[in-house]
Amino acid sequence: MLDLLIKNGLIFDGLSSPAMVGDIGIQEGKIVAIAPGLNIPALEVVDATGLWVTPGFIDIHTHYDLELEIAPGLSESVRHGVTSVVIGNCSLSIAIGEPQMLADIFQRVETISHQLIAKWLQKSIDWQTPTEYLQHLQKLSLGANVAPMFGHSALRAHVMGLERSLTAQPTKIELKIMQQIATDALEAGFLGISIDMFPWHRMTGKWRGYTIPSQHAKFQEYAMLAALCRQKDRVFQVTPNLQRLSSFLDILRLGSGIGKKQLRLTILSALDAVHQRQLWRIFAPLLFIWNRLLGGNVRFQTLTQPFTIFSDGPVTPLFEEFPTGAELNSCQSRKEREELWQSQGFRHKFCQEWTSNWRKSFHRRLDLIEVIRCPEISWYGLSFAEIARQKQQQPVDLFIDALQQYDTDLRWVATGANDRPIPRLALMRHPYILAGFTDAGAHVRNLGYYDGALSLLKQAVATKFLSPEAAISRVTGEPAQWFRLDTGILKVGAKADIVLLEPHSLHQHISPQVEISDPILDGELRMVKRGSQEIVQAVYINGVPVVSGGKVKDILGKTKLGTVLFPR
Repeated sequence: MLDLLIKNGLIFDGLSSPAMVGDIGIQEGKIVAIAPGLNIPALEVVDATGLWVTPGFIDIHTHYDLELEIAPGLSESVRHGVTSVVIGNCSLSIAIGEPQMLADIFQRVETISHQLIAKWLQKSIDWQTPTEYLQHLQKLSLGANVAPMFGHSALRAHVMGLERSLTAQPTKIELKIMQQIATDALEAGFLGISIDMFPWHRMTGKWRGYTIPSQHAKFQEYAMLAALCRQKDRVFQVTPNLQRLSSFLDILRLGSGIGKKQLRLTILSALDAVHQRQLWRIFAPLLFIWNRLLGGNVRFQTLTQPFTIFSDGPVTPLFEEFPTGAELNSCQSRKEREELWQSQGFRHKFCQEWTSNWRKSFHRRLDLIEVIRCPEISWYGLSFAEIARQKQQQPVDLFIDALQQYDTDLRWVATGANDRPIPRLALMRHPYILAGFTDAGAHVRNLGYYDGALSLLKQAVATKFLSPEAAISRVTGEPAQWFRLDTGILKVGAKADIVLLEPHSLHQHISPQVEISDPILDGELRMVKRGSQEIVQAVYINGVPVVSGGKVKDILGKTKLGTVLFPR
């Protein structure tokens, strides 16, 4: 007898095969039969007439490493149909290292809540090696399946000590130790290794303001880690340095496959940037050269919706790219920030840096930055440029005055990329660009892109830029195949991670981000997505319903359903 029989749904296998109306039989968490008109007794029968039956979605770029320890159900992703996540991105992982050191590396880079960090530190760490970390993950009451990358910043700081990892280069012995630990991690089952060159990523704690350990490495160190991934056919994830063009040449060298085995290289990120409107056009020819002429196996990642970031006054990731902004982010209180504003020359220097066009990656256009909350209620919904016109001030002066006067009582929003449909669809359709870069679990006060897969499907239905079969494959079977994950397809013998979708409800616009008071964060603000409850009728992980009628069930995070995904 089956545990579950899903009948009469339109089945998408995740491999772009033509969809077919049929039934799926599930027993002990596995798919045991797929065919029209199955006539097998079952403990539960679900009528999926008129619904799409798809594999669970895969989110290839999350930062759930810490949240998994506190709330392993990952309900904010699962409610949108995500049943597998990749963690350990951007060189950040907790697979090895001392807890406070890891917290200092994580917290500011991903603007992780202080409440979440405190809860995690209270639990501490009960593993010493990457292998023991994987064993620990397998014991958690996982909701979604988890595929961990091994983070270079954690590795470097563990081997060299935090201070030397930020200020020096490794000795030959330290490099060999890093190589051995990374080798052991890959052999234990880590998906790959992530490194980071992105200069916005900075430390908290004693070394606050310093860029994180991975950024202080030289090419030899990156190349050693890439060689390990190449040898074992694992993923190597890179975040380039947008302010140092030579970093792209280094990555190009790492990703070349001429005369050697290919490296599975994934890069963040391919975007249509507001401040450089032609930049998105470079990705297609670049990837053609890299993969077709240089023998590479490279995948960029793109966000499937506009890249909109919310900020609390002067406390925002958007300020990390220039020195005075980073100084404001380093302050631990409003009083410290006020002292900065009053210090000689700081305001002038901030103004100079804000208006500079030198290698900026955020547009800083005050006509495109809108106030959403402020003690001055009349400002709600207006751009800083509009407010400045009303007050007959220069926009940058008005902006600085507001930051100084209202501090984090001022909340503002800006869209920096992917706001134009045509370039966004072109990036999502490109065969060498994967849907990713959601940063789920990170920047909880600044963004919430937990519905990245559904956003792609909505746009496919609305514009027909992809067929439903191809669109579903882009967020299921295709990333699973490239990352070498045993998930993302519906076939006999596969784990029963399944989503039931109401297709007519996919004719919605991309859902806006909304604020909630999150009990996981003791009531702190979190940006999330809603609106999927009309689309996602059910989510099954390991054959167990975890979302039903758009509502998350209590079992999620209390019973082990997901598993740790090891490379095939």
